[in-house]
Amino acid sequence: MQVEEKKVIRSGQHGLTKGKSCLTDLIAFYDSMTGWVDQGKTVGVVYLDFSRAFDTVSHNILIGKLRKCGLDEWTVRWIENWLNGRAQRVVISGAESSWRSVASGVPQGPVLSLVLFNVFINDLDKGTECTLSKFADDAKLGGVADTPEGCPAIQPDLDRLENWVERNHMKFNKGKCRVLHLGRNNSNHQNRLGVDLLGSSSAEKDLGVLVDNKLSMSQQCALVTKAVNGILGRIKKSVSSSGLPSSRQTGNYWRESSGGLRG
Repeated sequence: MQVEEKKVIRSGQHGLTKGKSCLTDLIAFYDSMTGWVDQGKTVGVVYLDFSRAFDTVSHNILIGKLRKCGLDEWTVRWIENWLNGRAQRVVISGAESSWRSVASGVPQGPVLSLVLFNVFINDLDKGTECTLSKFADDAKLGGVADTPEGCPAIQPDLDRLENWVERNHMKFNKGKCRVLHLGRNNSNHQNRLGVDLLGSSSAEKDLGVLVDNKLSMSQQCALVTKAVNGILGRIKKSVSSSGLPSSRQTGNYWRESSGGLRG
């Protein structure tokens, strides 16, 4: 595809990118964070949450970005035609609203939609000084803050991100954006998006992995153990209700049929 051939997508994007995955996202990002913490530095990680990310992609802005990427005009026009002319309405208990044209959003489901979204937010990290990692619409920003004077170091990048969402007609769900403070002497400096202060968190779920402010995996291991025990419990219950012999019954039968041999 032209997006891959022209290397349109920046290295910070790990979603639907050849050779990358959730694993590469986590490893690359936290390798930097833990490296700074091991050096005795204090670190802040801001977990960003877009509000209705795929539904708010402006068609006009997206088409402009596709042209800037260097895609040939035939491809751009084909995508533009694929997005345009869509309409939607709401039906509740048989009552129907009028049809409204859809001027934003990419249809969720097709792989092409994910590619287009990646192109749309590709310049999200343009100009940032801190580390910004993305997996589709999941994004996190991490940076060092060694001294009280350096604590607001992440703030200029947050200001850039807030300006980006305004220019691109998107929004952050600021109630779900959280800051994780790492490092022994972290002063837990408060950051903001726009005029809204961001809340702090002691642990955050990142692409299915629970990361805490001590960078310990104990909580994640406990969650996995709980999930596995739940699955084993359901299997045991299913076997019991199906009338199949349990492991203890199977062992007794083997001992009796083999003349009391012990294994």
